[in-house]
Amino acid sequence: MSGKEKMMISGGMPLEGVVRVSGGKNTSVAVIPATLLCDEPCTIENLPDIDDVRALVDILRSLGAEVDYEPGAFMRVDPRTAHGCQVGYRDAQRLRASYYLIGALLGRQGKAEVAFPGGCKIGTRPIDQHLKGFNAIGARTEERGGAIFADAEELTGGDVFFDVVTVGGTINVMLAACKAQGTTVLHNAAKEPHIVDLANFLNSMGARVKGAGTDTIRIKGESWLHGTTYAVIPDQIETGTLMIAAAATHGDVEISGCIPTHMEALTAKLLEMGVRVTDSDDAIRVRMNGAHRAVNVKTQVYPGFPTDLQQPMSALLTTAHGTSIIQETIFESRFKHMDELVRMGANIRVVDRTAIIEGVPTLYGAPVTTTDLRAGAALLVAGLMAKGETEIYEPEYIDRGYEHIEDKLRSLGAVIRREPIE
Repeated sequence: MSGKEKMMISGGMPLEGVVRVSGGKNTSVAVIPATLLCDEPCTIENLPDIDDVRALVDILRSLGAEVDYEPGAFMRVDPRTAHGCQVGYRDAQRLRASYYLIGALLGRQGKAEVAFPGGCKIGTRPIDQHLKGFNAIGARTEERGGAIFADAEELTGGDVFFDVVTVGGTINVMLAACKAQGTTVLHNAAKEPHIVDLANFLNSMGARVKGAGTDTIRIKGESWLHGTTYAVIPDQIETGTLMIAAAATHGDVEISGCIPTHMEALTAKLLEMGVRVTDSDDAIRVRMNGAHRAVNVKTQVYPGFPTDLQQPMSALLTTAHGTSIIQETIFESRFKHMDELVRMGANIRVVDRTAIIEGVPTLYGAPVTTTDLRAGAALLVAGLMAKGETEIYEPEYIDRGYEHIEDKLRSLGAVIRREPIE
């Protein structure tokens, strides 16, 4: 194995107790590049201590920004010294969201050269809609030599019609449009909570973004944006992963510091399975005493069932009574983890983008390998469910998006540790 560590889980223990959710990964990786649009220092709070955030700290510093970062606490960015416009291959490959630097640098200085991004291999994630949006507001774009080149003498507001709903494209064009002359209107925009949070952050700097959370977003460009202090929203996907883990282990867990309305699609499916889910203003309690019932899941853009929760949800469904069917409509290669679940005793058949899961009485610990971030979450859930010991190789994928997940699970009674690979 290429990894230096493996994660060891002794399964079969119900998770019980209270756990707090970290700040949102998907919000953070958009808000951090957005600091380059500011004309004064700004501070971001509630950032998760994850690898993707640390990668962005390094990229901002390579561009010349001054960054004071206290992991798990705050990040202060002074972008006034950031005169670079290039993000090289090694930096861009550390995370998928490195492509947000294109929109941020275009908005800041009218020029960007960003290597093709890295991140998890979960299928093709084209950026043609991003480039179409940049072109619509006056930028010239070109792909060559493994990088995206973009420049504009002056960005000018215009209408952007996305052919498909694209979270990344919506965010990227929002960033550039904040400094464009005039008004930009994004049609068929994505509605995810982290897009709303990014809009709130931009508005806290003096930007004029309206309509985030709907399919039409209007951005009136501003030439100057002031400093701000802003706390990112809780992580929707970490919340969901912990909810699924509580149900999978027949536990009783209260997840605090979350936003229950963001979890309605998952909550509906858990209730359908027979899980008890109750919520208050900023907490969700998940309890499970009886058997799980099989359900059908189809991933969709927000407010539908999130593709990022499809993988951990599939682990839960492996022991549900009956036949569950999962349809993955967002990414075509998001079933790689199914082979690993089969190694643990699951009965799964995959046909194109559909997985048919026949419930089995139990899973059994086995050596398994993580192939991407949310696949790692699925194997975590499976390991917590399984009899015996599960060895998870390549756990660094999990570190990209979950802050200190082992500590949180241990606080709920999980038996989990890391060991070096000999």
